[in-house]
Amino acid sequence: MLINAQHITYHTPNRGLLFNDISFSLHKGEKAAIVGNNGTGKTTLLKILAGHIKGFTGDLRINGTLHYVPQHYGHFNQLTVAAALGIAPLLEALQAIEQGATDQHYYDLLEHHWDIAARCEEAFARWGITGVDLHQPLQQLSGGMKTRLFLSGIDIFEPAIVLLDEPTNHLDAKARAQLYEWMENTSCTLLLTSHDRQLLRLCQPIWELQPSGISAYGGNYDFYAAQKEIEITAREHALAHHEKAWKEAKLKQQEVLERKQHADAQARRKGLQSGLPKAVINGRRTAAEASTGKLKHIHNDKVTELRNSLQEAAAMAQVQRIMKGYFNNPTLPRGKVLIQANDINFAYGNNPFLWAQPLTFTIRSGDRLAISGANGSGKSTLFHLLRGQLLPSQGSLQIAPCTTLLLDQDYSLIDRSKTVLEQAMAYNEAPLDPPIVHTLLANFLFMPDSWDRSCAVLSGGEMLRLVLCCMVLQNRTPDIIFLDEPVNNLDLSNIRMLAKIFAEYKGTLIIISHDKGFLQEAGIVEELPLQTVITKFH
Repeated sequence: MLINAQHITYHTPNRGLLFNDISFSLHKGEKAAIVGNNGTGKTTLLKILAGHIKGFTGDLRINGTLHYVPQHYGHFNQLTVAAALGIAPLLEALQAIEQGATDQHYYDLLEHHWDIAARCEEAFARWGITGVDLHQPLQQLSGGMKTRLFLSGIDIFEPAIVLLDEPTNHLDAKARAQLYEWMENTSCTLLLTSHDRQLLRLCQPIWELQPSGISAYGGNYDFYAAQKEIEITAREHALAHHEKAWKEAKLKQQEVLERKQHADAQARRKGLQSGLPKAVINGRRTAAEASTGKLKHIHNDKVTELRNSLQEAAAMAQVQRIMKGYFNNPTLPRGKVLIQANDINFAYGNNPFLWAQPLTFTIRSGDRLAISGANGSGKSTLFHLLRGQLLPSQGSLQIAPCTTLLLDQDYSLIDRSKTVLEQAMAYNEAPLDPPIVHTLLANFLFMPDSWDRSCAVLSGGEMLRLVLCCMVLQNRTPDIIFLDEPVNNLDLSNIRMLAKIFAEYKGTLIIISHDKGFLQEAGIVEELPLQTVITKFH
């Protein structure tokens, strides 16, 4: 057993309970994954295991060397590459000895690391890290290169345990494929969090993290997803059964009460005739009412429990129904040419052209297209060109008059300085009366107590729902929707919801995403690689 965690409880700095009484164990050779909604504490739990967070209660034992690949790198940006990897002291010791230092401390540091420079070079080559100097600031690297850098630490240190926090977020298709291959072949013990279903299919078991504890599922992601569907269906049946039983109990209770009222009337008459004390008669009435109250209390507790467990699934279905109605009617006839590009290319300033071959393609109304390419290949730049924000440096680009909307991973439609209600009202272009806006917010799960919340503190899932709500309030279906890495900050349930929503969209859909599962579920049928012409999507 390499990790043994018992009764781990963690409160956030403002003393809010994040999770309580978490217990699990990870054995040698296991490749486990932690899933759960945004905000349940997956990243925090990994940081606790990695030793980056200390303020928890419970018993945690780590039996083996450990390497942690974080999701975010902001707190490393001011460090050099070597310092971020944790090898700066080794390089300093090696340099000091080469310059004639004889301090035993240096020799102790390098006891098993005399070849550290060569190991770094070999690991960098394996993970496709080129042109990176160990002494340069980490902030000079792209997000994908930073992830590769921390992945290379696995080869440098050869740890017994590897913790991966959303490792595919910044990786392009080639780097993802390399990570999948490594996952399949490594003998390391792994624990990861991810919304990448292809990666999760390589993990077993799956642990679902909730505030109240961890639920273990013995198979991979497909087994977990199937079991969750079974659980939701069972809860729906249980709720329906309980509601039916409650209605039957209410009818029976009414019959009993009517008989009781009749009996009470007779008892009062007999009581007066027989001289029974009034307190005795009232006591019988009180006992009957208490029995009825107990029945209602039990019902309410059970129904509340079942409804809470189904709330997420029901909410997702409700949002999907609203968006399906919003997307129902296309605004343009199918097949109309919206964008025509002939031999276009682009260069920033005096830099070389972005693409080895100029791009020629046609986008028509109703097309569903993915733009693919490695990190740095100019996918976002092409988006700017297609939206008319940039002009090509070469070739011609014609864009027909049409309405467009961009949904990116940063949810730039959301003004972080506004409250939830202010954001909604800013997109109320119809305009709808305030009570209708309030109802729509509630339909997107923003209850009155959340309307004064700052948009800056919303989670990824909340941002997504608010963007969708604003789209409906805007009251015009865009002719073209651009999605730029829309799933990077979402949990699995929101990714599935977003795919189903855009599968119903009848307009033109253009997506940048490395998540092939999402692309397929959203109904993408074509791909535009940036160095060739449009080909069929597989």
